[in-house]
Amino acid sequence: MSRLAHLWERLLLLLRSIRFRITLWFTFILALILLAFSAFIYYNQSRDIRGAAQSRLEREMTALELTTRVTPSGLLIPQGILQDTDVLVFLGSDGKVIASYGPIPAQEAANLAARALEEHGENGNSSSGFVSWLEELASPRTNYIFVALPLTYGIGQTGLVALGSPLDPYGLFGRLLFTLLAGSLVTLAIALAGGFWLADRAMRPVKTITQAAHTISETDLSRRLNMKSKDELGLLAGTFDAMLARLQAAFERQRQFVADASHELRTPLTIVNLETSRALASPRRTAEYQHALTVIRGENDFMSGLVNDLLMLARMDAGQAAMEQVKVDLSDVVVETVERLASLASRNGVVLEAGNLPEAYILGDRQYLIQMVSNLVENGIKYTTGDHKRVRVETGTENGAAAWVRVADTGPGIAPEHLPHLFERFYRVDKSRTRGETESPNGSGLGLSIAQWIARTHGGDISVESTLGVGTTFEARFKAS
Repeated sequence: MSRLAHLWERLLLLLRSIRFRITLWFTFILALILLAFSAFIYYNQSRDIRGAAQSRLEREMTALELTTRVTPSGLLIPQGILQDTDVLVFLGSDGKVIASYGPIPAQEAANLAARALEEHGENGNSSSGFVSWLEELASPRTNYIFVALPLTYGIGQTGLVALGSPLDPYGLFGRLLFTLLAGSLVTLAIALAGGFWLADRAMRPVKTITQAAHTISETDLSRRLNMKSKDELGLLAGTFDAMLARLQAAFERQRQFVADASHELRTPLTIVNLETSRALASPRRTAEYQHALTVIRGENDFMSGLVNDLLMLARMDAGQAAMEQVKVDLSDVVVETVERLASLASRNGVVLEAGNLPEAYILGDRQYLIQMVSNLVENGIKYTTGDHKRVRVETGTENGAAAWVRVADTGPGIAPEHLPHLFERFYRVDKSRTRGETESPNGSGLGLSIAQWIARTHGGDISVESTLGVGTTFEARFKAS
C-alpha cells in the first residue's frame, strides 16, 4: 500500500511539474498545427480528386453528345466511352426517363432524373452548360459525382443527360485520412517523448538549484552553484549565488555584531560587579563609596549610550528609522552642534571652533543631521592630542550642486591601512586599547557607523583624509537643494 501511495505521489508530482506542463503545451500546439495541416491536405486532395472526376465526366459527356443515339430499343452508346461503374440517365423534354445505363434500379433512376432537373434548373446558366453535384446512391451504396448537359436527340427535341461516376472508386479518401491520422499520432507521440526529454534536460539546472537550496542551512552558507551557462537558468543560478553571498555576509555581520556587543557590554558589567563587591566587602570611607558610585555611574552611562546606539542600528537595519524630508541649512546644524558640544570640548582641553559657515541647504531630517555632525565632532574631540588641540567645523557649497560639512582635528592621524575600515561597527584603530577597570568610559565604536548611515540615507556619503602627525578630516557631502 505504501509503495502504491509513493508511486501515486510521484505521479502527482510529475503532473504538477513545469516540465510536464511545458511538454503538454508544446504537444497541444503541435497537435493544432498538425490538425490544420492535415485539414489543408485533405481539402486540397479532395478538391483535386473531385476536379479530376468531373473533368473525366465532362469529356465522356462530350463524347456521348457526339456519338450517342436514341433508338426505340434504348440508348445506342459506342463501346469504350463509359466504364462499368458509370451511371447514365437520359431524360426527355417532358422530364421522364427515356433510357438509363449502369448499375442503377429504375426507381433510383427516376429519383436521379428529378435531381438532375432540379440542379439544371438552379445552375443551368453556366458558360459551359455543365452542372455538377455529389449524391450518395443507394445501390451501389457509394458517393457519385454527376454532371448534366442538355442533349438534342431528335428534330426539335432536347432532353437532359445526367452522367455519374464513383467519386473515390479506389478508396483514396480513406487511405489519405488514415495516413494523415496515423502520421499525426506518431508525430505527436515522438514530440511528447522528445519534448519531455528536452524539458527535463532544460529544467535540470533548476533541480540542481533546488537540491542546493535544501542542503544550505544558516550555519553553512558557503555552498555555491557556480553554473557556467549563459542562458536564463545560468543567470538565475548567478543571482542565487549572489543572494547566498549577501546572506552569508549578513549572517557574518550579525554574528560579529552580537560578539562585539557582548564584548563591549562585558567589560562595564565586570567593572560594576567589581566596584560593588569591593564596596560591600567591608566598611569604607565616604570618599571610597563616592568613588565606587562615580565609576558605576560612568559605566552605566557608557552602557546606556551603547544600548541606544545598538537600538538605533537595529532600527536602521530594519528600515524603521523614519526621516523627514524638509529643507535644512547645514550651517544652522553646525552652529547648534558646536554650542551643544562646547562644554565637552572645554573639559577635554580642545578648542572647538566654527569656520566659514555659508548657507548650504539640503533635503533631510534636522535631528538626524545634528546627530551625524555631533558624532563626527565627538570623535575629533576624543582623539585630538598634543599641545594645540583643535577641532574645526565648517560648511560650504560647490557650484550650487553639492553641499558639504567638514570636521577637521589636530589629532595624531590615522594609518592608511585603517582608513577603509573606519565606518565598520565596533572598529577601533588601536586594537590593543581595552577598557580597564579604572578607565573612564570611551566610545563604543558605533559613532562613525551611525554617521555614515545617516549620510547615505540622505543620499550623501562621508569621506576621510588623514595624515600621521598632522590630523584627520571627515567630509560629509550631499546633493544641494
